Amino acid sequence: MSFKVLVSDPLAAEGIAILKDFCEVDEKADLSEDELVKIIGEYDALIVRSGTQVTARIIEAADKMKYIGRAGVGVDNIDCEAATKKGIIVSNAPEGNTLAATEHTIAMMMAMARNIPQASASLKKGEWKRSKFMGNEMNGKVLGVVGFGRIGREVAKRAQALQMTVIAYDPFIPAEVGAAMGVEMMSVAELFTKADVITVHTPLIPSTTHLVNKESIATMKTGVRMINCARGGIIDEKDLYDAIVSGKVAGAALDVFETEPPTESPLLKLDSVIVTPHLGASTVEAQKNVAISVAHQCIDVLKGGSAKSAVNAPLVTPEVKSKIDPYALLAEKMGSLAAQIADGAITEVEFAYLGEIADLKQNLKYVTRLGIKGMLEQVLHEPANIVNAEIIAQGRGITIFEKTSSEAGDYKSLVTLTFKTEKGSESISGIVTRAGPRILSIGKYATDLVPSGYVILADHVNRPGVVGPVGMILGKHNVNISSMQVGGRNVGSESLMILAVDDIVSPEVMQEVASSDGITAAKFVRL
Repeated sequence: MSFKVLVSDPLAAEGIAILKDFCEVDEKADLSEDELVKIIGEYDALIVRSGTQVTARIIEAADKMKYIGRAGVGVDNIDCEAATKKGIIVSNAPEGNTLAATEHTIAMMMAMARNIPQASASLKKGEWKRSKFMGNEMNGKVLGVVGFGRIGREVAKRAQALQMTVIAYDPFIPAEVGAAMGVEMMSVAELFTKADVITVHTPLIPSTTHLVNKESIATMKTGVRMINCARGGIIDEKDLYDAIVSGKVAGAALDVFETEPPTESPLLKLDSVIVTPHLGASTVEAQKNVAISVAHQCIDVLKGGSAKSAVNAPLVTPEVKSKIDPYALLAEKMGSLAAQIADGAITEVEFAYLGEIADLKQNLKYVTRLGIKGMLEQVLHEPANIVNAEIIAQGRGITIFEKTSSEAGDYKSLVTLTFKTEKGSESISGIVTRAGPRILSIGKYATDLVPSGYVILADHVNRPGVVGPVGMILGKHNVNISSMQVGGRNVGSESLMILAVDDIVSPEVMQEVASSDGITAAKFVRL
């Protein structure tokens, strides 16, 4: 069978050559939506970069389409939902820019340490001011890596070759994984106090937004240096500016910004800040790698196989989907909750399907993977999905189990997620009602929680005078409580307070809640 592939954005020649060895390839860039709609029906596959907007209208007209490939990481320009409904596999190339981003991070660190951009600019102006640009050696310094995924690990390897001591934080990486690389895993709070240089490699999610801020900077060594080649917004730029001006932070190297381009950023006016315009993935090799990756994935799909980096969910039959989707949503919420309440890196998860749900054995992998997806989305740069969630989890040292039983006690169907960390195991159980998913238990506490919105979970001593001060604290900070559950069998026993709130609660306010008399632990979760 002969296949036709449309490449609608410039693609490295190496990728084009691989495709042409297997199928007919048309390269047509700068096509409008109308132009694409007219011709897309001829093609079995479409490969794009960031220029082409693959809309639902284009996908609807793609009657022969089996595969859409993005030569890069982000798939924001592709309507993945429309592609899934059409039965089209969408994939990206998330590993192609790993080394590019890694090397850019190391280059930024060394350039910052030796004042290379500033010295170069000075010399080109005719100056010869050697003493002005006295630098620092990285040999013997402590590098703190926040986010120990693919890029973080590669940065660590290269830093170790420079004879740096590397410490790292990642909520999903067990201590033994870091130890195998000679890297000590620790809490982000501890890392901030020990590092001479801090580089961030996390996604931008609620828990990492402004992770580096005035409060966390205050705990750091005087003279610390910052690097961000990950996502703008992880570092609070105003607080960073103030810290550099005060002398607390010696310098920063930034490739990404809260607003791009950062034309109004005061950081651009500081001599101790070096910047690049989001160049982390901008290498000839990276562009070649992503082109080769999508070309091979395209061929695999056209041959009847799968794409290793697929980002959309496989279709299930409508009759099964209607039965299983509510449980998939429940599992996804449970996974998200587990990731946010886990005390340390999760090393093992087990999904137990009890009662009538167990009869859908052949489809339970769909539910499990969505549960893992919910868990991983708390910590990943790239989006986890039903296709790649299990592979990503296993790559992070997480073992996954499934268990079924026809017995569900008082319930027709019950789902239980048990997760393990180095500090022990915890379980979350839930059911599906006509109104939707509900969480019935969190650890040893019985609950009746609708897993949606913003929630505070506060362990406390069940006695008078504990609940009121928490409400006062939240009220003082204009945080509205929309509902509350408090359980506990006996006065003086341990209990769990569940507060549904209307807005995100800052870490500072959560610290105040956790310090309230009678509260033993408090966590904010987003469901």
